[in-house]
Amino acid sequence: EVLTGIDLPCEVPVGANFRIDQFGDIIISGYARFGDNCIVRNGVTVGLKNIEEKAAPSIGSNVSIGAGAKILGNITIGNNVDIGANAVVLVSVPDNSIAVGIPARIIPKKNSQS
Repeated sequence: EVLTGIDLPCEVPVGANFRIDQFGDIIISGYARFGDNCIVRNGVTVGLKNIEEKAAPSIGSNVSIGAGAKILGNITIGNNVDIGANAVVLVSVPDNSIAVGIPARIIPKKNSQS
């Protein structure tokens, strides 16, 4: 943690191809979990909404988390989701969505085949 600025407890389950793109100021709760092909950038927090609640976010597969984003509470982030830089996500995000803003607004991704 001192050299990289990353607090990622060893008990956090992470899927294949989990990647930290930029080091520094990353805090991940021991209760969190990540699916395959997730990207985390600097300044990200994935954790508890309050200390009494021992449940952190469950992050799906193919999720990109922008720099400075905060994902808090007993919520689920679906598959194929993009979390914008500095977004504050306090509610679950369905598959194939984008979450941006403070608090985060959820926007469905446009079908790439249309």
